[in-house]
Amino acid sequence: MSRLMRVVGEPQPLVASRELSAVSADGSRLHVEVYGPEGAPALVLAHGWTCSTLFWSAQVRELAGAGECRVVVYDQRGHGRSPAVGRDGYSTDALADDLEAVLATALAPGERAVLAGHSMGGMTMMAAAGRPGFREHAAAVLLCSTGSSRLVAESLVLPMRAGRLRTRMTRAVLGARAPLGPVTPLSKAILKYGTMGPGASPERVAECARIVHACPRAARVAWSHVLGELDLAAGVRELTVPTAVVAGTADRLTPPVHAREIAAALPHSLGLTELTGVGHMTPVEAPEVVTAKLRELVSEYVAVPAVPAVPAVPAVPADSSEEKEQAV
Repeated sequence: MSRLMRVVGEPQPLVASRELSAVSADGSRLHVEVYGPEGAPALVLAHGWTCSTLFWSAQVRELAGAGECRVVVYDQRGHGRSPAVGRDGYSTDALADDLEAVLATALAPGERAVLAGHSMGGMTMMAAAGRPGFREHAAAVLLCSTGSSRLVAESLVLPMRAGRLRTRMTRAVLGARAPLGPVTPLSKAILKYGTMGPGASPERVAECARIVHACPRAARVAWSHVLGELDLAAGVRELTVPTAVVAGTADRLTPPVHAREIAAALPHSLGLTELTGVGHMTPVEAPEVVTAKLRELVSEYVAVPAVPAVPAVPAVPADSSEEKEQAV
């Protein structure tokens, strides 16, 4: 059964036009959903750690619902409707393999698209940047609330002085094996403190809580270990396509220092947009800004320009010698 994209304040859900299954290099299957009309400019969105395709509901609704784009979203392995894998199946190489598989499955050969990733989805873009499949399809990239290295050391989730103790304790918190359990007022308060800005609305906090709490514990823990050892600085330098960066100034998980370093290191940087008071969940907290950035990239790097009108050819008289020659 198709999963419905619901947006806060929107009464009618959006239904996928197609559901696909992409097969990664190690045989892992990935759940893929396509929204919007065939033939529209393509946009591929990769969600972050503990999230799912539902994280992009606002962008899907706005860009595919009106027919502007054909939006492709997929569940990272172990998340949403993409099955869990064995212990050795969680790595940055797996992220890159999975993205290549999704691109090959959802796009036509040589078709160009805007690719966007939030948090671990942004890391997916960095991991895949040098891959043939990425270079075949990527026209431009948007990185939202992400980092390339030192995630645990730079995290501000724990209000402590930077140093080994904070790093060790942060690693323990992010990799905690305890189940998240049902969404409660306390769990929403904790999630808001750690991942969202102080001004995030209760509705958007609840939306993120539902998504995060649905992530299986095994995948959450396995990916936390990968992120704790992350080093994708070389991948940033491989992102040679036009790339824009968005970050919230109140992001505790990937503070703006990461976004600034990435924007400075990109070979073709389109600049950094810092959103005052916004936390880590930028596509949900500031959907209008993220959607506008995506629309801008699609318009600039993917949308097909209008074909100029061809001047009318004067009619040739029926008895002209030219028409007689053509009719022979």
